[in-house]
Amino acid sequence: MAARHALVTGGNTGIGRAIALALAADGVAVTICGRRAELLEAVAAEAPGIHAVVADVTDETSVEALYAQAEAARGPFDIVVANAGVASSAPAWKTTLDDWKRILDVNLTGSFLTVRPALKGMADRKRGRIVFVASVAGLRGSAYVAPYVASKHGVVGLMRALAAELLMTGVTVNAVCPGYVETEMLEQSIRRVVEKTGRSAEEARRGFAEINPNHRLIQPEEVAAAVMWLVSDAAASVTGQPIAISGGG
Repeated sequence: MAARHALVTGGNTGIGRAIALALAADGVAVTICGRRAELLEAVAAEAPGIHAVVADVTDETSVEALYAQAEAARGPFDIVVANAGVASSAPAWKTTLDDWKRILDVNLTGSFLTVRPALKGMADRKRGRIVFVASVAGLRGSAYVAPYVASKHGVVGLMRALAAELLMTGVTVNAVCPGYVETEMLEQSIRRVVEKTGRSAEEARRGFAEINPNHRLIQPEEVAAAVMWLVSDAAASVTGQPIAISGGG
């Protein structure tokens, strides 16, 4: 993996941070991006080889500037991990159009804008790895998170389309689909449950864990391990696959 350059969006927390650290530990030059400079710099300080750039994946100009800056400094991206995402919870009839647009803008449009600048170069070089961080919500329905489910189904569809398009180029395109992972995003969900139901934080946490078939929360490092395999030479024949990391069926 040495001498490769990877982009990880949403690399300042949770799954993105775990992926960035795993790649850096394997000798990959890693560029992470997000909106909060202080969190990005904290992750960059954890391992040599990680470089932080503030960028907004929903803004085409911002993503283009990220690519120009990072590739000028470290060469073209060999690996792109589209991880940035947001979630919210409400009955569909209470979901506003602004909420709908915000979630699709980050999760789906942001994923497209993240990978699009890398596609031609990877195809021309006959080598590349693209991994989307989707969700088990992209494989089945879930109540009270309609925009999130729709966006993650869209991510899985985008992954399959790109895998078909790049099939003969040596570029692989896959998605990891985690269940409930112990991240900052989950902590936000726990706080919402506490506010709305009066349950304790521990009860709310246990409730989320029990939704996973194995009744435990997945760790970010488990998702990172799957990504590390997908971007390795060992997975050269794996493309167009949504891989569930959910503790069971």
